[in-house]
Amino acid sequence: MKLGRKQSIKNDAWIEVMAHIEETVSRKDLDAMVERTVADIREKTAGKTAAYAWSAGKDSIALGKLCELAGVTACMIGVCNLEYPAFAAWIDANKPEECEVINTGQDMAWLAKHPEMLFPQDSKAAARWFSIVQHRAQMQHFRAHGLDLIILGRRRADGNFVGRKTNIYTDGKGVTRFSPLADWPHEYILALIHYYNLPLPPIYSWPNGYLCGTHPWPARQWTGSEENGWREIFAIDKSIVIAAAEYFPGARACLEVAGE
Repeated sequence: MKLGRKQSIKNDAWIEVMAHIEETVSRKDLDAMVERTVADIREKTAGKTAAYAWSAGKDSIALGKLCELAGVTACMIGVCNLEYPAFAAWIDANKPEECEVINTGQDMAWLAKHPEMLFPQDSKAAARWFSIVQHRAQMQHFRAHGLDLIILGRRRADGNFVGRKTNIYTDGKGVTRFSPLADWPHEYILALIHYYNLPLPPIYSWPNGYLCGTHPWPARQWTGSEENGWREIFAIDKSIVIAAAEYFPGARACLEVAGE
């Protein structure tokens, strides 16, 4: 079984492929891909000040291992005050040694003032979360450390922009981003995690974990409705819904239905 475009893959398919990844990608084939990518990272970062962006998601976990093999150890992660507690704890316990944690500050009061950011139902709204948390934190780290480029785990198979002709581009704010995993298939990401025995955060064991990926809890996609979004969050960690009930009628309604 092979995976296609991310948007068309069901969560169960990710789990099935991961469970049988050795039948899809051999260690020999993975090692060849790793060798090429590590060489690419070394070439692109030679003589430059570089760091990689680590989101604690599967792609960035794979990226972290490749950057480590290439000799790039500085990294960063952008978070806010709306992370799942279990995910935040996992980050604290598993982040790379040289990882700078940048908190962009969004909290429950902020979310109440921006209700359109709660459980985005289209890709455009979801992309705003990346802009205000990850991209903002990347820019801050880039400027503070005088980087020449920041390395990302973005891939074309996920529908991500990685540059038009190369895997390097500079945005309008002067941040240069390099995506060495641009052409990696999904299966090779899973294979690297498997063969190198890299830990994954609890998000991937939650409902639709591979579809939603790492994100602040209100950025959870594919819920279909706000009501269902609250139900899904309650099933993962009801303490989040209890705290949100002070700000959101939908959270209060969810608790009432659950008998809390």
